[in-house]
Amino acid sequence: MKLSTVAAVATSGRVLGSNDRVNLAIAGLGGRGTDHMESYAALPGVRIAALCDVDQAARERGVALVKRLTGSEPKTYADLRELLAEKEIDAVSLATPNHWHALQTIWACRAGKDVYVEKPASHNIHEAVCMVQAARKYNRMVQVGTQSRSDATIRGAMEFLRSGGIGQIHLAKGLCFKRRRSIGRKPDGPVPPGLNWDEFLGPAPMRAFNENRFHYNWHWFWDTGNGDIGNQGVHQMDIARWGAGLDSWPAYAVSTGGKFLYDDDQETPNMQFATLGYSQAQIMFEVRGLITPGEGGMHEGANTVGNIFYGSEGFLVLDDGYRVFKGEKRQLVKEVRPPENDTMNAAHMGNFLAAVRSRKASDLNADIAIGAMSANLCHLANISYRVGRELNLDPAGAFKADPQATALRTRPYRAPWTLPDPI
Repeated sequence: MKLSTVAAVATSGRVLGSNDRVNLAIAGLGGRGTDHMESYAALPGVRIAALCDVDQAARERGVALVKRLTGSEPKTYADLRELLAEKEIDAVSLATPNHWHALQTIWACRAGKDVYVEKPASHNIHEAVCMVQAARKYNRMVQVGTQSRSDATIRGAMEFLRSGGIGQIHLAKGLCFKRRRSIGRKPDGPVPPGLNWDEFLGPAPMRAFNENRFHYNWHWFWDTGNGDIGNQGVHQMDIARWGAGLDSWPAYAVSTGGKFLYDDDQETPNMQFATLGYSQAQIMFEVRGLITPGEGGMHEGANTVGNIFYGSEGFLVLDDGYRVFKGEKRQLVKEVRPPENDTMNAAHMGNFLAAVRSRKASDLNADIAIGAMSANLCHLANISYRVGRELNLDPAGAFKADPQATALRTRPYRAPWTLPDPI
């Protein structure tokens, strides 16, 4: 199918009543895509009508799973553009690699489909701008998969912070201490049967097939991923700016770190430190992929992931639930534990489906504008890391006299997978 075909599809979309079933397609059927299938199958008022993946084996596994979960067999597609031409599809849920998020979201908006897109919203800053423009131009509901925005316990912690529970916040810290073992080195090889490697790479540069650049490890290469600050870390970055009320661009961003201990194919850092400076507060972020202790009394296991908020009257530690400490003696004054059953996925996807019916972007807990800014803070950290210096920004988010950093706000796109201008 030609790229222009998607733009030619009517953008009005099917009109849904409050009780109508949403016909949903899921694209990207790996680990996260499996979570999408399982989560949507358990929600009322939605039908998994279609599945899409560039890998035939993934499509076959997806069909078997959906049939087992729902009793019905979805249609399958190897090319998302063909799926988007189907009038019966109301919405798409994208669990594809980061470098595909923006292009597929824009295609879907132009085709009259609502979109749930996994985090990070975009692969770079320019894409984030285009995604917001597309959602607004075509009046589409676009929800980003930062599920914490729909978690009742975390929402309670954010309300507590915003009400002045620890006084004036001056520092919001995000921790991504997620153990990552070396991916080693692997040779290039033949493309596995049933895989469209050209389409998997899409807008990224053409490279020979390598197992280390496929499946989950694509996160650790700049062509397709954003490292762990843009993988797990974007969740904690989103929470950090949410709790501190930081909704604008920072005045400066600086990030250092490196890839330590491992001699392998990975390009992104396994240790990274970032500071994003605002007039009223700072965000500090730390990625540790190696063996490490925790921080702030958080749960310590293989991973320590969470946030710490520092205020004029005390601090709040958020991981599994949250704890509040106040005064010079740092006395524990509040502790909230989460329910035993994790319902973040169901709540977040349910929130998306409710907005698909209401047609109100304000009903979304993680509208694309929210998710885009959280992703952009991760992109700023990565750009600073890659150019090796502090970045100074104007209020609109542009870099001041730094052409090298400015070039990394976008990327060269490989034809024919070029980024269309949504406006």
